[in-house]
Amino acid sequence: MAVLYLLPAYLGENSSSEIFSQQLKKTLKEIKFFASENEKTARKFIKFISPDIDQKSLSFSILNKRTSDEEILQLAEPLEKGIDMGLISEAGLPCIADPGNKLVMWCHQKKIKVVPINGPSSILLALISSGLNGQNFSFHGYLPIENNDKKKEIIKLETLSRKDGSAHIFMETPYRNQKMFEDLLKYLSPLTMLCIATNLTLPDEAIQTLSCKQWKTVKPDIHKKPTIFIIQS
Repeated sequence: MAVLYLLPAYLGENSSSEIFSQQLKKTLKEIKFFASENEKTARKFIKFISPDIDQKSLSFSILNKRTSDEEILQLAEPLEKGIDMGLISEAGLPCIADPGNKLVMWCHQKKIKVVPINGPSSILLALISSGLNGQNFSFHGYLPIENNDKKKEIIKLETLSRKDGSAHIFMETPYRNQKMFEDLLKYLSPLTMLCIATNLTLPDEAIQTLSCKQWKTVKPDIHKKPTIFIIQS
């Protein structure tokens, strides 16, 4: 019976290969068919982990947020034929802030085995490093871009947190990080806690949790750097 392996990717090209398991390295050498958002970056990651793999022997199908149900059927053809496949995210674990869940759901419907392989997730690494509530938390992806909608969402998340003590996790496009930081300080209560986790697993990784009042005297270096934000009232 075929298996769909969920393969973790690095959070940045300067990551150390030592953070990845032997299971991942062994699995990559055994699989020839992959689904990914971007073939070029997936190949680059495979070369990073196992430079001796013959790249010409590998086959890739594109799976992104625009992939239709019909296209899922096409890219899953190896699985239908009993051939193992690997699902690779652009960064971190597949299916978290990633469209890979479409293929995973198809596998469950077809009773095809799904095997997750452990690796870095910026969302979970940020949460466990934040000191905030890991018993009650929500991930919200990207907040609205439009200023008024963003303000409403920030206030809503703070209100929810104040009610039940939950932590709320979200991200931003790296070049808009500074604007997000400024908006959080503008709209959140001075006592609300804010964690900023930047370039996780990379050499210049930075994780810090302060109250919004304390953050007003600190200038985090987050411009154009992948960053996770967590708030808790």
